[in-house]
Amino acid sequence: MKKIGFLSFGHWTPSPQSQTRSAGDTLLQSIDLAVAAEQLGADGAYFRVHHFARQLASPFPLLAAVGAKTSRIETGTAVIDMRYENPFYMAEDAGAADLIAGGRLQLGISRGSPEQVIDGWRHFGYTPMEGESDADMGRRHTEVLLDLLRGEGFAQPNPRPMFPNPPGLLRLEPYSEGLRERIWWGAGSNATAVWAAKLGMNLQSSTLKDDESGLPFHVQQADQIRAYREAWKEAGHTREPRVSVSRSIFALVNDLDRAYFGSSGKDSDKVGFIDEKTRAIFGRSYAAEPDVLIEELVKDEAIAAADTLLLTVPNQLGVDYNAHVIESILTHVAPALGWR
Repeated sequence: MKKIGFLSFGHWTPSPQSQTRSAGDTLLQSIDLAVAAEQLGADGAYFRVHHFARQLASPFPLLAAVGAKTSRIETGTAVIDMRYENPFYMAEDAGAADLIAGGRLQLGISRGSPEQVIDGWRHFGYTPMEGESDADMGRRHTEVLLDLLRGEGFAQPNPRPMFPNPPGLLRLEPYSEGLRERIWWGAGSNATAVWAAKLGMNLQSSTLKDDESGLPFHVQQADQIRAYREAWKEAGHTREPRVSVSRSIFALVNDLDRAYFGSSGKDSDKVGFIDEKTRAIFGRSYAAEPDVLIEELVKDEAIAAADTLLLTVPNQLGVDYNAHVIESILTHVAPALGWR
């Protein structure tokens, strides 16, 4: 059975047409949508992280709140930009959020995406070392985080501590058992997917990736997943890895759906440049009547190859409509494709 969750970018704007006109609206509605999605039977509530934008940014207060308000649904990110992160502080935050959720945190991380400002990570106090790119710095932060999440002691205790210490070197607290195995890497290329596999991270593949072959997006993404799984096997990891893909999918079941997304039904892949050097391919959106949607989705090789599907939701349309979007997929589409 395929796990199905939602992914919210957490936009807000003061426009009268938006249901999220402030950061507070977005945060509180994100919690409400996670609760609603759990009640509908969805498997995951995931949130994007962008800095210097009117979008969700610091994820751990939100993840902790969602974890406290729900009991079953996975809660996670897709993705946190590791160029901005202090891996020591992050390990503590992640451990706390995971314990609040009872071990349901699925933490998606990556080297990040195009930014709102120039070199935003510099404002957070981080600078690449000599000969290192900002992407290298993000991967270095990641490797430190992964080491910390193993829970091994590394810090020499003070001989005169304020509180009694356990014997030996000290680790960061709170420590959450098993979180290390629930770290996902958002890979934009086949090479970074292979790197993630070698380090024992799960794979998140979004709605865009480097255009490495000129083939349709879903075919390139399926190739990336195969390369990842081959590298995982070669690395000798003993557990089964998880793989998620993200899609914009809308089942048109009423007039409001058709008004919002009826014109998106003929969408196709797009190719462009996300910076001066990187040619990227952007996956199409799906919007159609359920029977047509089923015929289209069965041809998507990457969805077939993944164990988890994240539905990107238009969060500014409000909790009720987004719950309807999720319910429509779970009810009218997923069973016919064998996902439920």
